[in-house]
Amino acid sequence: MIKVVLIGQGNVASHLITAFGKATNIEVLQVNSRYPKNIPNSDVTIIAVSDDAISIVSEQLKSRDGLIVHTSGTVTMGVINQKRKGVFYPLQSFTKNTAVDFSKVPFCLEATNTNDLELLEIVAKSIGEKSYPITSDQRKKLHLAAVFVNNFTNHMYKIGKDICDEHNVPFEILHPLLKETAKKITSISPKEAQTGPAKRNDQETIKNHLEQLNSQQQEIYSLITKYIQED
Repeated sequence: MIKVVLIGQGNVASHLITAFGKATNIEVLQVNSRYPKNIPNSDVTIIAVSDDAISIVSEQLKSRDGLIVHTSGTVTMGVINQKRKGVFYPLQSFTKNTAVDFSKVPFCLEATNTNDLELLEIVAKSIGEKSYPITSDQRKKLHLAAVFVNNFTNHMYKIGKDICDEHNVPFEILHPLLKETAKKITSISPKEAQTGPAKRNDQETIKNHLEQLNSQQQEIYSLITKYIQED
């Protein structure tokens, strides 16, 4: 049985505590304070707090035994003030009250030695299926890519919904298109999957679209159209 202490109470921590609670080889205790005291010894301590608070929590743990890791996509492993340290980064968008299927979540792992990396792999596989050894630099680049494919893309959905709402068109009509686009790029490259007026250089359609948008939307539309055409 692997003993895990999970520090945090945000989205990532909440979903991890639920997942670990179902694992047969993990004994987990959640600690909600950023200034933990008198917490039990564990094989792994997972710091699942905001990026800015990781170093604060780490400082409280510098005298502890065991492996100390954080769950950030951008913070380096070196911020942890501990000899045995690492990263346990589940690459997924976590929202409260929305269930996550961890069997489909990739875990990006990093540790200072092989044994600790193997320990993190065991912890990851207790709730998921895929894990990858990723350096801090690779993880930062991966997180940047994730912002484009998830956060920015989601805002495009928001703009699309705003347009639909403004003209009393059900946004659900676009759901099959969203699903097909996401499905398509799992089998071919995004560049190959690209379609639309920018790809076709359909100037009349582009002009017509711009006339229907407000100034901020026009700026976004024009910039993305330019990038597609220059790619």
